[in-house]
Amino acid sequence: MPNPANPQPTAPPAPAHGSRCIVLVGYMCAGKTTVGKALAKELGRTFYDLDWYIEERFHKNVPQIFEEGEALFRGLERRMLHEVAEFENIVLSCGGGTPCFFDNMDYMNSRSTTIYLQATADTILEHLSMSRGRRPLLDGKTPEELDAYVRKQLSEREPYYLKAQHIQEISPLYNLGKINEITEQIINKLNITQRQK
Repeated sequence: MPNPANPQPTAPPAPAHGSRCIVLVGYMCAGKTTVGKALAKELGRTFYDLDWYIEERFHKNVPQIFEEGEALFRGLERRMLHEVAEFENIVLSCGGGTPCFFDNMDYMNSRSTTIYLQATADTILEHLSMSRGRRPLLDGKTPEELDAYVRKQLSEREPYYLKAQHIQEISPLYNLGKINEITEQIINKLNITQRQK
């Protein structure tokens, strides 16, 4: 389980980008998949979502794997992270818990360019209200319980996220214009000049 008392939130020096994998980390529903797809399209890279990759490899969806135990899922997640992060010229979106287990965040920093999509609890709750996907850790919670859960878990996980090499603030992603604005800010932050024509 994550232990937020231990991580050192000091980000290591950012490596040269080149063809290295670009990894987006952050809390669930921060916008990693939405922004990741737009970023990949703009840069002419392939987009991968780690949860989707796991589902394709094991022919089960994430909630089904979670039903067999979170420890099993986290082990599979770590294995698949080590596999997909070696791919070149991709943008990878990780699950909200991925950076918080094992040495995952340190590994991502060593093999890729990492960006933390930093959203407030209010922004995350707003995105969750618009999301249609099932999220196993949130099943059965009332709105009040969900609010308290998100705020508590975000505060516990943020020390891991802050180890990313770059931080991008996220406000509610209401429309395509806002998504494109965030994408452009990330490209400028990474100082990437090679774009998809």
